[in-house]
Amino acid sequence: MPIKADRWIRRMALEHSMITPFEDRQVRQGVISYGLTSYGYDMRVTNHFKVFTNVFNVLVDPKHFDPRSFVDIVADYIDIPPNSFALAQSLEHFYIPRNVSAIVIGKSTYARCGIIINVTPLEPEWRGYVTIEISNTTPLPARIYANEGIGQVLFLESDEECEISYADKAGKYMNQTGIVLPRIDAQGQE
Repeated sequence: MPIKADRWIRRMALEHSMITPFEDRQVRQGVISYGLTSYGYDMRVTNHFKVFTNVFNVLVDPKHFDPRSFVDIVADYIDIPPNSFALAQSLEHFYIPRNVSAIVIGKSTYARCGIIINVTPLEPEWRGYVTIEISNTTPLPARIYANEGIGQVLFLESDEECEISYADKAGKYMNQTGIVLPRIDAQGQE
């Protein structure tokens, strides 16, 4: 009989440091939920944010990204301007095993308010803090709360290891800490 998903996640988190810190249950009382779910893990966002601004009227170019496009904010919450976005960092550090891939998706509580979290893959053997892209699709300011749930990580386990992992190819976002802006490697590859 296959192991239940929540038991597998708990075991991987506790025995292999797949998620640190790890909340063994779903915390819901008075907060946007976070912690272990049936088939995934609701990660939190720290209190460090980068909110998009057009104050310097710079071009948004993923190959030559100008950090002046953001204002750094440390707070218990932020208000994202209408039709804008922010970047944040997961509170949890992830280590994805070689035979696992993960997908970060937004939480429905935020989605029902017009706040969209970019779907992000976490490749086999990637490790670090997730940089989270948060879009406010509404014509009104939208609030995001620090230290509460922001997105769910769904884990996909294979019965065999991948041939080339993120670590093998020395991925440019390996071991990221803080909020990491877009980068292109020396060969111009994404």
